Amino acid sequence: MTIERFKDRQSIIGLREGRVERSNGVRGRLSQKALVADCRAVQSLRAVSAPLPSATLKATLIPDVVLTLAPKEGPVVSCLNIDRELPTPSVLQHKLVRLRARKGSSIMSQHIPDDSDGIAGLPIPDGARGEALRFEEPVKLKGRKRFLQNLQRISSSPSLARMGRVPSSGYRTGGKASMSCVSLASSSSTYGHSHGNSYSSQTSVGFSTAPTSVVTTPGPEAQTFDLKSRIRIVSASPAGQPASTPLSVPLPADLRSASKETQLPVTPKVANINVDYFSKPVLQTVSERKQRNLDFWEEMPYEIRIHILQYLEPWEIVRCSAVSKSWQKMCFDGQLWTQIETHEYYRDISSTSLVRIMTAAGPFVRDLNLRGCVQLWERWTTHGQAIFDACRNLQYFSLEGCRIDRSSVHHFLLRNTRLVHINFCGVQAVNNSAMKIVAQGCPQLEFLDVSWCNHLDTQGLHKVIQSCLKLKELKASETRGWNDKAFVLDLFKKNTLERLVIAHSDIDDEGLEMLLQGVDPEIDPLTDRAIVPPRKFRHINFSRCHQLTDKGIKCLAHNVPQLAGLQVSHILSLTDDAFQHLFEDTPLLTHLDMEEIEDITNSTLQNLAQSPCATILKHLNVSYCENLGDTGMLPLIKACPDLRTIHMDNTRVSDLVLTEAAAQIRVRDQQAPTPPLRDPNGRPRRPKVALHLIVYDCQNVTWTGIREIMSRNTEPNRDLIISLKCFYGYQDTVNEHMKRVKLGRLDSAQRLERKWAEYMIASEEAGAGGAGARRRRRRAREAAMVHADEEEGGPRGGRRRARSGGCVVM
Repeated sequence: MTIERFKDRQSIIGLREGRVERSNGVRGRLSQKALVADCRAVQSLRAVSAPLPSATLKATLIPDVVLTLAPKEGPVVSCLNIDRELPTPSVLQHKLVRLRARKGSSIMSQHIPDDSDGIAGLPIPDGARGEALRFEEPVKLKGRKRFLQNLQRISSSPSLARMGRVPSSGYRTGGKASMSCVSLASSSSTYGHSHGNSYSSQTSVGFSTAPTSVVTTPGPEAQTFDLKSRIRIVSASPAGQPASTPLSVPLPADLRSASKETQLPVTPKVANINVDYFSKPVLQTVSERKQRNLDFWEEMPYEIRIHILQYLEPWEIVRCSAVSKSWQKMCFDGQLWTQIETHEYYRDISSTSLVRIMTAAGPFVRDLNLRGCVQLWERWTTHGQAIFDACRNLQYFSLEGCRIDRSSVHHFLLRNTRLVHINFCGVQAVNNSAMKIVAQGCPQLEFLDVSWCNHLDTQGLHKVIQSCLKLKELKASETRGWNDKAFVLDLFKKNTLERLVIAHSDIDDEGLEMLLQGVDPEIDPLTDRAIVPPRKFRHINFSRCHQLTDKGIKCLAHNVPQLAGLQVSHILSLTDDAFQHLFEDTPLLTHLDMEEIEDITNSTLQNLAQSPCATILKHLNVSYCENLGDTGMLPLIKACPDLRTIHMDNTRVSDLVLTEAAAQIRVRDQQAPTPPLRDPNGRPRRPKVALHLIVYDCQNVTWTGIREIMSRNTEPNRDLIISLKCFYGYQDTVNEHMKRVKLGRLDSAQRLERKWAEYMIASEEAGAGGAGARRRRRRAREAAMVHADEEEGGPRGGRRRARSGGCVVM
């Protein structure tokens, strides 16, 4: 043990083999050179440790001075109050003697030489034996005190480092020296100190010279050795002879960890210890760090967690928000809601969650689709202002089918000036005022859908057409005012629209002619056509525009060369003349809808089969065209190799059309390149539907034609098949057969087809002479007459001439 003086404060530090342990628990190492160089500031206590107890013991010698005995550590005398005046070694020695007498054991027993004046003869007060030992925990400094103590330690170390030394001539310099203990020598010792009661300024070398003891306390002896000399451990007896005074102090027997054979009897006198504490090897034990529980999700960076949540569906993210508050904050982060598409889950999400999503992710949202969210009706008045203020960066905005007030619509439009896509389909709050705001604040608009807005007409649309020069798609079904010449003329002059949907509107032939050719166009004398720039229309929908006739539809010819989709269904006034030249000038036509045009005949389909667009035609709808039959449909199916959907319900087509369709799909399958045996997921290859046929309510289609489709679908190595929608009595069997084919169970599908055919044959044989036979013969006779009329081109209706010869075979 040693006592070390610093420049401005005092502390007691335990030294053993260069180890330093300060009162605040900070440990470090001091070089032997520094210890020896500063030996004039060190006064040693003649206290040597014995084997240590298994538990740490702390005894208070004097106020603020604690003796600590720890397992595998040396005894440490520490001063808890760094501002306290440092007691002299004599006082500490006296306290150690009192502690030994109090315990009545050899806990800190030591022999004091006769030349140690002022120590061995100190009297022990009477009340010393009754004092109880106090065991205290070391005080750990924190905050400002700890910082100041570290600064004091750093400021004191350079004084030790700057002191040099000259190695002793008699000391070996090749080895590594160590100092396990510095003992206090008597006044007669060669290494004794003689400084008087205090350090002088000459020998303190800048250290404090304040007295550290009272008048009666013996002062340190004079210094009789060189400051730069090496310190060696000097024993109390001559070399080669056993020491008369023990150099170690044993611990009480109850504190030792030795076996029963090696335990010594405990006596109040000084015990002879054969094993020195410092002679034992120091065992370095590595304490196992307690493994803490790793929360993988919490330790993960926030950005990675957000990226993982982006793979979830919106309704799944909303459900995850109920885990905890941290998850709720994370699930409503705006980075997850750049697109809010509610049309898939609007029935399952509450208005509260929707409002929270929009307010939390408002600045991040670019696509806001609230289609069908009628539950927000009451929220627009209470939380509308927060939603408007948050959602200011929208580019795609849809309120289709929502219940919203007029002021909320205006606030949305006023705060979002970068809108490109607006869908107000079916919103009754939209009127001409809203279109005025769109015209003034949305110059980048490209798509506008105001279909079924009853309070809107072409007066509001006129402002949008004049201001939004990039408008490409306009959907305004069931709007009024399409006879306005100024509005239609502006549409002709702008010529920016590529898609026009004005179904169920009041446009007539004059308005359509002005839209396509303008007013008083120049006429080519050779072709009798208007010389105007071609229109950019790619899709036109005039369905249910009952004021249109053949004259208006004829204007489409030669003026829309890029037309790909045409819908003119439910216009009862159209005939074959309307489409006579249209198909020739539309080589890009892929979608044609002529549903419920009763007056068109097979000649229209024949013209379509011979037109340039026949090779790329994909979708055809001729449902409820009751005059169409096999004569027009058979050449069309042969000429259109890319057909995907054919609607022929309520027509006169027969089983021949189904047979021809099955043959064409078979040829298409053979010509197509062979796909790999397995898909990218490693599953076996499954056939795909190449053609959808809708032939329900077709009186001439029987189970024989349906069986032909089913039989072709079950052929081996087929990659393309036909999907069929037929008479409701057969539809269940057809659906089950299609299910088995798609799963690759061809044997099961063939067995089902065979059983169903046997059942149908048995049913017909059983009812050939029974109930219903007369009705079936009559239908067969009518079908034969209709087919004969189509072949001969005879008149429909009226009394038919008698025919002789031949027979009718079902």
